[in-house]
Amino acid sequence: MPQLNRRELAGLFASSLSFGAGPSRKNKLRIGVTDWNLRMGADPEAVTLASQLGFDGVQVSFGRKIVDGKMPADRSDIIARYVSLSKQYGTPIDGTCVDRLHDNGLKSDKQAPQWVADGIRLTKELNAKVLLVPFFGPWALKTPAEQDYTADALRDLAPEAGKAGVILGLENTISAEDNVRIIDKVGSRHVMVYYDVGNSTNNGFDVVKEIRWLGKDRICQFHLKDNPHYLGEGNIEFVPILHAIRDIEFTGYANLETDAHPEAVEADMRRNLLYIRKVMQEA
Repeated sequence: MPQLNRRELAGLFASSLSFGAGPSRKNKLRIGVTDWNLRMGADPEAVTLASQLGFDGVQVSFGRKIVDGKMPADRSDIIARYVSLSKQYGTPIDGTCVDRLHDNGLKSDKQAPQWVADGIRLTKELNAKVLLVPFFGPWALKTPAEQDYTADALRDLAPEAGKAGVILGLENTISAEDNVRIIDKVGSRHVMVYYDVGNSTNNGFDVVKEIRWLGKDRICQFHLKDNPHYLGEGNIEFVPILHAIRDIEFTGYANLETDAHPEAVEADMRRNLLYIRKVMQEA
């Protein structure tokens, strides 16, 4: 497996210290990666690869193919392997994703709340704090009625998330204002926005303005991407985005959800990571 050379490692280290409110790990933006973009969904070895590529963390998915009434990652041996590798490499599982919601969406499907509840339990077992709750494709939120139904479902799930110390992060295609409408109706600090700069750009929203308006108290994590392009080679300008993230004093994780060629996943992910580290250093 290709490794970062000495110059690249030095650059990554320098940029990680230069961005944020101070030198401590908790006071800077950390860059993780999604396991599905590593093409290792629900596979604990994603922790190994993320660490070897130089990421600060990895966001793991639980898988979509139900076996014996459970998501693929919902097995004690798999969870134990995740935890063991995270400890071995010093690479946190920075978040999770209940990707089964791509099949049973929370906006109307009666099975969806159980998958979220299972996701909350698994997220806690993985020592993670953020569970991504997606709304895409046929499950995208398109009407106020669907948003209201979702808010009601989240209101029922929020107490369980609170007990587990888990934040439910809403990732979708609607505006920051509509997301906050849902969050306010739920009335729990355990429901926040999972802000994806690519999704918001593609849906016509002013990303920098929305990030500043939402602030650090309503954003749990970020996805950084400009698919199908490499970061910095598409239409999204990451310098003002990183400035906005810095200015709201956000200090959690931003996960790269960047496309990669099947034959060059490691090289493509390293290329995007080096780019975003460079932008962080400049910001």
